[in-house]
Amino acid sequence: MTSFPKDKINVLLLENVHQDAVRLFQEDGYSVTHAKDAYSEEELIRVMPDVHILGIRSKTNVTARVLEASPRLLSIGCFCIGTNQVDLSESEKRGIPVFNAPYSNTRSVAELVIAEIIILARKIGDQSRDAHLGKWNKISSGCYEVRGKTLGIVGYGHIGSQVSILAESMGMKVLFFDIQTKLPLGNAESSGTYENLLRHSDFVSFHVPESPDTMDLLGENEISMMKKGSYVINLSRGRVVNIDALSDALKSGHIAGAGVDVYPEEPKSNKDPFLTPLQNLPNVFLTPHIGGSTEEAQKNIGSEVALKLLKYINNGSTGFSVNFPNLELPILRQNHRILNVHKNMPGFLRDINKIVSDLGANIVSQYLGTTADIGYLIMDVNQDIGDAVKDEIKKHENSIKTRILY
Repeated sequence: MTSFPKDKINVLLLENVHQDAVRLFQEDGYSVTHAKDAYSEEELIRVMPDVHILGIRSKTNVTARVLEASPRLLSIGCFCIGTNQVDLSESEKRGIPVFNAPYSNTRSVAELVIAEIIILARKIGDQSRDAHLGKWNKISSGCYEVRGKTLGIVGYGHIGSQVSILAESMGMKVLFFDIQTKLPLGNAESSGTYENLLRHSDFVSFHVPESPDTMDLLGENEISMMKKGSYVINLSRGRVVNIDALSDALKSGHIAGAGVDVYPEEPKSNKDPFLTPLQNLPNVFLTPHIGGSTEEAQKNIGSEVALKLLKYINNGSTGFSVNFPNLELPILRQNHRILNVHKNMPGFLRDINKIVSDLGANIVSQYLGTTADIGYLIMDVNQDIGDAVKDEIKKHENSIKTRILY
């Protein structure tokens, strides 16, 4: 029983994924195509029939149409934190695990938040622009120290908690709100409610994923609850803060400044134009989705996601997959490994065990994980029954995908 040759497995890495990822795949013997830009849906549909592993960042959208055009696709790697650019449900139903990097750029994003807090409090962006234009505008009015101010953190996960620690080290008071109960770090305090956080914070920073519940999390009504002269920072997802409402609040002076790194609509490449209602407003710091764009973060992300993909392809482990049962197991080279994804229906395990038994093999070990829709089975057998067992399992009405690993 032999697996598909590695040099025949095609890896497509888009959006300038870090070279460390390219190197790891190439050193393991895979065929790698590395592209600088994102692909459109039509471009993906055209190339995906021959792709086994797809690596993307935040701009490439993997839709149901793309997945339908991807008969050989084994797995998807999101070389970033978010996975909302991938149809996770459809991927799961097609037996395609998705992996991401939820931790690798935590420090980079947190440091940028702290930098923007200071920049906004001191109006550094406006002062720098004036100096470049030859204007000497030395003022202290409306410029503040951040020590003693209150930072409200919405979403107290990996990044939010890291921001909390850095902010406290500068003498800020930290309030946080999360829909899950979280243990405070340092002297941070839970605000109890989102509204309470808005009313008592001088700075409000968002660190939440994109979902129906976080859409327009900060809109006109929520902004009206905030202190006059407070600041908004969004380095999470573009639809979390209503840009039009924020623009109006900045123009009226209710919000004294904003730092925004993510937008509802973003250019697909650096060559495309960028427009937002926030442009040319005073004390507004705009960046092009660079929260995690440091050499350290991209290197860590490249390695983290590539290693997860390689572990899945090489031994079937799905630890830390965002849409699949998480199974971690050792390689048992003295036996033969079969991977199967199937609909989560009663009786499938009984049926597959009978297939293996009827073919005269003994099951050495078996691992099964399920979600509401699928079951993921890893089975080690003591005899080479690869093609025969694959053909028999394929006939089962509830089987989705079977792969002979080794």
